[in-house]
Amino acid sequence: MKRFIFAALFFTLTLQSGFTGEKNRFFQMTNQEIDSLLTVTSRKSMTITERMNYYSRFFLGTDYSWVCTGDGPYALLEAYPLVNFKQTNCMVFCEHVLALAISDSWDNFFNNLQQIRYRDGIIGMRTRNHYTMADWLPENRWLLTDVSRTIGGKYVRTLTRTISHKKFFRGKGVKDLRYVKPDRKLTVAYVLSGALLKIKTGLKPGDIGAILFANKKDIFSAHMFIVVKKDGVLTIRESSTSKMSTFDTPFEKWATKIAASKRYAGASFMRVRADLNKPGKIILPWDICGMRQNLSKK
Repeated sequence: MKRFIFAALFFTLTLQSGFTGEKNRFFQMTNQEIDSLLTVTSRKSMTITERMNYYSRFFLGTDYSWVCTGDGPYALLEAYPLVNFKQTNCMVFCEHVLALAISDSWDNFFNNLQQIRYRDGIIGMRTRNHYTMADWLPENRWLLTDVSRTIGGKYVRTLTRTISHKKFFRGKGVKDLRYVKPDRKLTVAYVLSGALLKIKTGLKPGDIGAILFANKKDIFSAHMFIVVKKDGVLTIRESSTSKMSTFDTPFEKWATKIAASKRYAGASFMRVRADLNKPGKIILPWDICGMRQNLSKK
C-alpha cells in the first residue's frame, strides 16, 4: 500500500511540476522508482505512443555514450550492462523508450527490452539487432511497421545495399560465424531529405525515424530518433554526438539541417502497429513469441 501511495504521489507531482522537481530524469531515479512509475503510468488511459512521448522526456540531458550498453557482464565481447539509464545513444534511447512504453513494471520492461534488442530475445553479440533497417526493424515487425511510403508519398525513393554480417562481426573480433545471418541485398524506402518539411503533417508523435547515409554501400542507417509533441509543437527528440547528450529540436530546424547535409539521403520512418496502439495496452514479455508466430502466418 505504501509503495502504491508513493508511486501515485510521484506520478502526480511529476506531471504537475513540468519537470522542474528533484527527480525528473531517469538517471536521477532508482530502479525501484522507475518500477513504481511504470506501474502507475500503465493504469492511465494512454496509448503506447503517448507513453513514448511521456517517457522519452525523462531522458533529456542524459549523456551520450557509444558503449552505454552491451550484452551483460558474462558476455565474451562488449560486456557492458544490458540496461543503462546513466548514459545512452541513438539506438539505445529508442529501444529503452519503446520497452518502457509497452511495460507495466521494471521486470517486464527489462525482458521486453531484450525482445526488442535481440533476435527472439536471445542475448548475445550475434543475435543483437545491430543494423537498424536490416535487423532492428524486420525483427520487430511484431510491434512496428514501416510507414515511410505512407508518409512520404511522391517524395519516397529507395536504396539497395548489401549487408554483410560476417564482415561486421569479424570487425568486432567474432571468430565463430556459424549462426550469423548470410550476406544479403536489401532495398528500403525513404523520404528524400529535401522533402522532409513537406511531409510534416504525415508524422505522428511516437514515430521512430532513421536517417540514411547517401553514399555508403554496406549500411543504411546513420542515426535514429523519435518524433514527439512538445507544448503542441512537432519536435525531434534524439541522443546524438552533436551535443553528446539527449535533446529536443523543433522539427523545422531539424529538417532544414538534414536537408542541407550531403551526407544523408533522407529518412525512413516506423510506427507502432495500429492494432496495438490502444489506450491502456501493455505487452507482456511472454506473449511476444506468440505475436511473432501469428505475424509470420499472415
